[in-house]
Amino acid sequence: MFFKGAISADSHIVEPPNCYVDYIEPKYRDIAPHVETKDSGQDIYVIKDLKTTVPMGFLAGAGMKPNERAKFAATTKFEGIRKGGWEPNARCIDMDQDGIAAEIIYASVGMILCTHPDALYKDACMTAYNRWLQEFCGGAPNRLFGLAQTAVLSVDGAIADFKKAKEMGMVGMMMPGNPAYEDYDHPDYDALWECATDLDLPICFHILTAKEGDLASAFTAQRGHPLNGFMRIIRAVQDVVGLLTLGGVFERHPKLKMVCAEGDAGWMPHYMYRMDHAANFNVEGGILKGLSKLPSEYIKSNVYMTFQDDWVAFKTRDLMDTKQLIWANDYPHTDSTWPHSQELLAQHAADLSMAERNAILRDNVAGVFNLPVADMPMMD
Repeated sequence: MFFKGAISADSHIVEPPNCYVDYIEPKYRDIAPHVETKDSGQDIYVIKDLKTTVPMGFLAGAGMKPNERAKFAATTKFEGIRKGGWEPNARCIDMDQDGIAAEIIYASVGMILCTHPDALYKDACMTAYNRWLQEFCGGAPNRLFGLAQTAVLSVDGAIADFKKAKEMGMVGMMMPGNPAYEDYDHPDYDALWECATDLDLPICFHILTAKEGDLASAFTAQRGHPLNGFMRIIRAVQDVVGLLTLGGVFERHPKLKMVCAEGDAGWMPHYMYRMDHAANFNVEGGILKGLSKLPSEYIKSNVYMTFQDDWVAFKTRDLMDTKQLIWANDYPHTDSTWPHSQELLAQHAADLSMAERNAILRDNVAGVFNLPVADMPMMD
């Protein structure tokens, strides 16, 4: 293997049928997200108030070709997906096959819940998911590391969620792209960012979790071919980077760590240049009010990006701070590089020095999330 012992900075689970029903507060049990079987035999997740349903097979297309994925998603029952999507022992077998020592775990159905219109319902669902995830990660300690979810109903409520997540052994927080109150650059959120810094829990923004960039946007183009919708899904995470950077959040909280998940990273050098260009164009010297450095300096010190088969990220690493790059395999989603991650890395990362390879494929993510590297499977 090219790099046995890599750590995936963005992997997922497939929430099993009992994830919400069994773990949610009793008053929500009858309306909890649940699995139904269509006449075609296809199992789908049904979520209150949402017209869009989620085929179980759609969440677990790793290793399949496009025509295989489409058929799988249209016909598969829960029992037909890879067991590694929801069972920790089976997950470790799949990780070993791909040369993966450990994974940071994001939600799947929970991504869709991030934009749910009913804030209280969303909060109840995320609380249930966190309970289930704690058990899942506990089945493979030092290999599976969970990110809790918070609905951010209020600043105080989110602070309580962060503290609970830390108690549960979670290593970060998966954030909705939009809070229920104001926006993340509002001064009231300084208390939350202080809490996140004190607890050393990174704030993680995954694609498809914002109102202006949800799951439907990946398949709906505003203009032209449907794939044009896919081309704009990273815009939402870029907006959050700009929001926190230009809003002075990283100036006021220099140790706050933000992760952009599954948005790739090859675009970041130009994004930083463009932001600095705008600052210099509007203010002599480029130092905006409320900031003490150029915008790019905050991004280099506070923002981390996960990427899968984005070879451009490797080729432009000298235009970024290498520590910003944290590779991922996105198992078991359709964009996953599993089970061919090692083959891909052998091509894309061939010209990396050993130090760069160690950093991007293992050490950076371990540092961001404070992972116990010494207790993980050793590298070759």
